[in-house]
Formats: sequence, structure tokens, C-alpha cells
Amino acid sequence: MGEGNDMPPADGARLIAVGDIHGQADALRRLLDDLPYRPGTDRLIFLGDYINRGPDTRGVLDMLTDIARQDPGAIFCLGNHEETLLRYADEGEPEDLRLLRGLGIETTLRCYGDPPAASLVGLAFLPPEHRAFLRALVPYARIGDTLFVHAGLPGGLPPEECPTDCMLSVRGAFLTGPLPRGLTVVFGHTTARTPLVAPGKIGLDTGAAWGRALTACILPDMELRHVFI
Repeated sequence: MGEGNDMPPADGARLIAVGDIHGQADALRRLLDDLPYRPGTDRLIFLGDYINRGPDTRGVLDMLTDIARQDPGAIFCLGNHEETLLRYADEGEPEDLRLLRGLGIETTLRCYGDPPAASLVGLAFLPPEHRAFLRALVPYARIGDTLFVHAGLPGGLPPEECPTDCMLSVRGAFLTGPLPRGLTVVFGHTTARTPLVAPGKIGLDTGAAWGRALTACILPDMELRHVFI
């Protein structure tokens, strides 16, 4: 998987970013089939929130782990849903379990045979390849002058100065605030019915969690692709 810091873009490469998936395996399969993706040349970047809410988190993680095996250049960013799960898996704080229930963790457990909530500790409910995948997620990736991150950057901070939990949860302070000069941020997390395209900001969460659409953006041409759920 890609590292979470600066990487130069390859000559002629497309950068293909995919918004929040949230267990929508069928939509992800259809979107991937529709993308003009050349493994080894283009870079696939996923913006986090692969789990919860939708019907087939297991199918999503199966596809993403396959991509990670076949294309070492693919990048998988951490989302707030994964961060909360990983934190609870390691620390077992009751407040994080409450948060996970609000985030729809029951739909994820159902995909794995409906084990008890106690199996969240240590990620015991997951097969080893899914466990390793989640633990390898990166907080962000910068490719040239484009930053890929789950939620955004608050207060115009550069990514290396921004706490990870802020990059995974910020909304209004990022959407209406400044950006580091010369940087375009491609992000998810804040749901809208259509992609948000503004100077320096490209938002790709179009509500897959709620049965709406899954969206990808192809750069540098700014081409948007959608599949409807």
C-alpha cells in the first residue's frame, strides 16, 4: 500500500480517487468495472470509510485486499469509521463501542456471521487479511500538489501539522476555511447529493452509506464517474 506522505506523480498517470464506500460491495464492483484504470500506470486512491451501514462490508474488504495484492501502488486512506473500530479493538473503551454502534457496526458484524460485540476487541471477528488491511491504512497521501484525505484539513494547516483525528472528522472548519497555498484536497466524509467541486477542494462522498451513489474522480481531467445504489 502507498505511504502517507509525498509521492511524485508518474508521467501520464491518472489519479483515480474513490469516495466513501460503506459496505456497498455491488456498487464498488460496478464502479471499478467502469473506471479507465491501468494497473501499474494509474494510481487508485480510496478515501476511507469502507465499513458499516451498507450490506456487505466483507465483500468490500475482499475487493480492496485483492487490489492491494495486485497493485502495490494503490493507496488506501483511513476513515473515521475504521479509526474508531481500530481504537476500540486496541483500547476497549466503552465510549468507543457506543460510537461504533451509532456508526452501524452491527451491519459489519452481520457480514461475518453475526459474532458478539466482544469479538471487536483485537479485531478477532475479522479474517487475518482483513485485519492486516485495516491496520495498514494511511492517514493521507500527497501526490504532487494533490492531497487525498478522508475529511479535510482544518484552519489551513498543512497535513504534517494536522492531528489525524482532525483530518478524519473535520467538516465546516475545512469546507469554509483556507487551504495551504497551491494544494488541492480530495476528500470524503461530508455527504452531499452531488460531488463538491470548489477551488482547491473536491468532495466525493455522495451518500453510498444511505443508498444514494458511489463516486470517483479522475485527475487531472476532473472527470467524475458515479454508480447509483
